[in-house]
Amino acid sequence: MINKIVAVQGNHPLKLNPTTDTSVFLANEIQSKKYKIFYYDPKDLSVVNSKVIAAGFFIEFNYKNKKFFKILKKQKLELTKCKFILIRQDPPFNLEYISATYILDTIKNKVKILNNPTSIRNVSEKLYSVKFQKYMPSTIFTQNISEIRSFFKKYKKVILKPIHSYSGNDIHLLTNFNLKLIQKFIKKHNHIMCQKFLPRISKGDKRVFLINGKVCGAISRVPKKGSFLSNMSKGAKPINIKLTKIENKVSKLIAKDLKKENIFFAGIDFIDQKLNGDINVTSPTGLKTLYDLSGINLAFKTHKYLPFLYTKMLK
Repeated sequence: MINKIVAVQGNHPLKLNPTTDTSVFLANEIQSKKYKIFYYDPKDLSVVNSKVIAAGFFIEFNYKNKKFFKILKKQKLELTKCKFILIRQDPPFNLEYISATYILDTIKNKVKILNNPTSIRNVSEKLYSVKFQKYMPSTIFTQNISEIRSFFKKYKKVILKPIHSYSGNDIHLLTNFNLKLIQKFIKKHNHIMCQKFLPRISKGDKRVFLINGKVCGAISRVPKKGSFLSNMSKGAKPINIKLTKIENKVSKLIAKDLKKENIFFAGIDFIDQKLNGDINVTSPTGLKTLYDLSGINLAFKTHKYLPFLYTKMLK
């Protein structure tokens, strides 16, 4: 019989903000279903005698306490003893991240893993958006200086993004063709994403939550004054919103596509009704903020929002 244990592969809780963090929110809700939470860092994942072992700790979360978590017991755990595993560590999507997905691949037929580790590898978060490029602002993926020069000459204001980073880190707004900066950026990141700047980002973006092939909710994040970054970790303010017809149409299209790829939970973003190219499947965020703004609890409402997670898995 499978134990009532849910493993979370993620960043240490000390690095998390309980007021906004989705990993804590999910774990807290699962815990309320009388499941034990086992937390581990991917660097503590091992294969020993063909068994996948994680060195981590059982943990208890409590939003009411100033210190929102309590480590109950440190130990090594064979992960096939879990009911399921949540992959929740942040990018960068580097070789360490990829290695962890290969390790989890060896047990994915024995324990349910969200998101599927093979699918996380296959759905490169920014490059995967090429499938939906007609719904995006003008965008190129390249490390060719002449391509970037031509793109900048055409659009005058261009956003430079690393392909495998997250949370608004190392993003630049190019308002003049700074060759030295671009060369340094390419040397650090290899292929990069160059996108036409959309000035309406000042009014906020929209983060859309896709769960099991369905569009389940959305929030807007408004950059702080003088910034073009809509990430809450960069000071953006969240507000409650509704999707437009075109945003809803594109969201449904992507949701169905990701379900075919065995992606259960994802987040996508729009700016000025255009998909911005971030299809977050590694550690989608925003569920706690959605709950705080609207009362919609996507980690708890079983029949409407998370039927697969709760009715099939939490039995």
